[in-house]
Amino acid sequence: MDFCLPLAQLTSAQWVALAFAAAICSVVATAVVMKRFERARQDKALQELEAHKAAAHAEAERIKANAKAEAQEEHLKRREKFESETQSTRKELRDEEKRLSKREDMIDQKLETISSKERMVEAAQNAVKEKEKGLAEKDRHLNEVIAQQKSQLLKVANMSEDDARKTLLRQIEEQMEQEGAQLIEKRLNEARENAEDQAREVVVNAIQRFAADHTCDATVSAVDIPSDDMKGRVIGREGRNIRAFEKATGVDVIVDDTPGVVVVSAFDPVRRHMARLALEKLIQDGRIHPTRIEEVVANTQKQVKKQIATYGKQAVTDANIRGLHNKLVELLGRLHYRTSYGQNVLQHSMEVAYVSQVIADQLGLNGRTARRAGLLHDIGKAIDHEVEGGHPEIGADLCRRHGENEEIVNAVAGHHGDVEAASLYTPIIAAADAVSASRPGARRETLERYIQRLEKLEGIATSFEGVKQAYAIQAGREIRVIVDADNVDDRLSSKVARDVARRVEDELEYPGEVKVTVIREVRAVEYAR
Repeated sequence: MDFCLPLAQLTSAQWVALAFAAAICSVVATAVVMKRFERARQDKALQELEAHKAAAHAEAERIKANAKAEAQEEHLKRREKFESETQSTRKELRDEEKRLSKREDMIDQKLETISSKERMVEAAQNAVKEKEKGLAEKDRHLNEVIAQQKSQLLKVANMSEDDARKTLLRQIEEQMEQEGAQLIEKRLNEARENAEDQAREVVVNAIQRFAADHTCDATVSAVDIPSDDMKGRVIGREGRNIRAFEKATGVDVIVDDTPGVVVVSAFDPVRRHMARLALEKLIQDGRIHPTRIEEVVANTQKQVKKQIATYGKQAVTDANIRGLHNKLVELLGRLHYRTSYGQNVLQHSMEVAYVSQVIADQLGLNGRTARRAGLLHDIGKAIDHEVEGGHPEIGADLCRRHGENEEIVNAVAGHHGDVEAASLYTPIIAAADAVSASRPGARRETLERYIQRLEKLEGIATSFEGVKQAYAIQAGREIRVIVDADNVDDRLSSKVARDVARRVEDELEYPGEVKVTVIREVRAVEYAR
């Protein structure tokens, strides 16, 4: 085809052929371009793939290196931990080995001690056997001597067998009594020499001197009445006022012919005190009728209850006691209104607390525990008119129910010897109780009881053989015994003192202790003429 011809001269067939040829060329060109683009894209994809491959390889190498480093670090850590645990285990094993070694040494020492004690026991048994042999020999010799004396007495004195036996037994008894007195004196001297080493045990066992149970003598309170007219108003019409007052307070009101006085009687000291205050308020107010009585009594009860709480808290604060149950604090306050032989029981409890602490400190014990037990030792007296039993038993039950430990409970229960002492604090409280009760002026007795106790004390002393006279002095705290110097020697004097003291302990009840002093005196009198 001749493409050089002018376009105007082309025919339609030529135009078609030309368009077809152009389309083919366009398709071929497009295919070539697409192929080149595809090849470029493939090259670019290959390059990216190679780049990703190189990056992945580098990342793998980095991860591998990190993993290797972490593995090495973990290995080092575990190795250090293993070495540390190994060292700790080795140290524990060494410590255990040391403890076992010490235990073996202690066991060896104990075995050695046991062996030495066994040897001592064996030696003591041998000594006892030797003494038994000696005693048997002495017994045999004594029987021979008795037989000889018996025969001699029968021959010389021409006595009967019974008379000779009595005379011989009397001589032997006198001889053995003297030897016993000598032995006792020897043992006492040894005890005095060893007193410093045995001080704690001796003090705790020796100071247990205490008074017997007693009740409050003061059971009435007197209220002054300004006039007989006021006394009639207290009684009321047909006695309605006095009945209302007794019903509200729980006391007995005694109105007799005594001028200017009305007596309030009750065994409960708190109730008696409350009734006395209420009656005084009614008398001052002048308005006395059942409704007013109930109102005044209710207000007075609140007032007394506050006073009781105040007294209890003050006692606990003064004694420096902590953690005491509120009920026990209230009961301590009630003891302010309770007396024993004229001695205020709350003040007595405070004294016992202080003395108990001093004794406990001197003995190397816990002073706080002793002070706490001393303050609570008479807590049962606060309600002993409401609950059956003695005040030590009641007090111990109260302390046990309100969280006190067994040492405190036992000290409260046993301060009068009602139960066996389970700790050293029990005899300490008993001794402190006796000290507080027996100090001069602490308590008072009735004249009749006082005279009876003195007569009984002198009677016990004069009942012993060889005693000439006996005098009770210092309000019965000491008994002076004068013995016959011809019949009682110095050694027997010690025995008489001990025997009198034991009889007094067994037969008398007294606060504190009684000192027994035996006096032996020899007087030689001559006259120059």
